[in-house]
Amino acid sequence: MLDLYADWCVACKEFEKYTFSDQNVQNKLNEMVVLQIDMTKNSAENIELMKHFNVLGLPTILFFDENGNEMSQSRVTGFLDAEQFLAWLNKL
Repeated sequence: MLDLYADWCVACKEFEKYTFSDQNVQNKLNEMVVLQIDMTKNSAENIELMKHFNVLGLPTILFFDENGNEMSQSRVTGFLDAEQFLAWLNKL
């Protein structure tokens, strides 16, 4: 899982506070590799990364299969509460 977030992003902060902090979500995330990339600075690298993955807004959470291919149908854009996100994770 690759979580693209920014400090100025309200929905990103809500994900941290309400979703990622949930124990059930934590348990499920422990079953996968979780990476977070701070997109706060509008650097050339961040812009290139957003273009590469066709990210239009934050937060965006990408999921990859065991071969490193994005599971594009599983992409999350915007806020999901803990219950919604856990249901999303359980469908992967």
